[in-house]
Amino acid sequence: MIVAFDYDGTLVDSYSVIEEAFRRAIGKHYPWMPGKSSFAKLLTRVELYFERPRFGKHSGKVKQPAVFRLPLFRTWFEERAKLTRPLDDSMELLKRLKEEGHTLLSFSAEDFVSGMKEHRLKLNGFYDLFDDVIIFGREMTLEEAFALVREKYGDETFIWVDDKPWRFIGRGDENTEYVWYYFPPTARYASDEILARIPHLHVIRDLWSLFDVIERVKKV
Repeated sequence: MIVAFDYDGTLVDSYSVIEEAFRRAIGKHYPWMPGKSSFAKLLTRVELYFERPRFGKHSGKVKQPAVFRLPLFRTWFEERAKLTRPLDDSMELLKRLKEEGHTLLSFSAEDFVSGMKEHRLKLNGFYDLFDDVIIFGREMTLEEAFALVREKYGDETFIWVDDKPWRFIGRGDENTEYVWYYFPPTARYASDEILARIPHLHVIRDLWSLFDVIERVKKV
């Protein structure tokens, strides 16, 4: 099967470290600034606001916001990557899936800094664990990214794992199985109305339960 994974909030916890990463970045670029911790908290609230369903659908192509060209934000992403930790021993999970013959895709949205998602995948040691890395939101829309998957890999069962289930709505096809990984920081936005609109939905609270999903899908 083709098994595709989102990155942040699915394979790694890069959310709990957002504020500390901002604090470190501000300290490096503006050591003279008073109230650095308060500013870091404010920036964290803004960042988390953009994780809501309204902004996270990726229905089109988004240009890099001008403010993210400031060196502060590249440093923030770098510090965030240093603090990021795998969820549920996810590296071992990917290796096990590969041993079982599945095609593994990194299937996630670009960061606000162009090229940063690929950079973080490499920095955190995940990049080479995938057969392919597909990043949408900048050069291609999510719909175009899915079409690219089908063009490359055909109509095999596509198991899509993401902590943001609103991305599933209206995407995929009859051979797509949607796996929502319940990650508390983003799960708060997953309303019943959103979940009711997703066919073939599987809910897991640890990544290793994905093997149970695969077995269920094989029996259908």
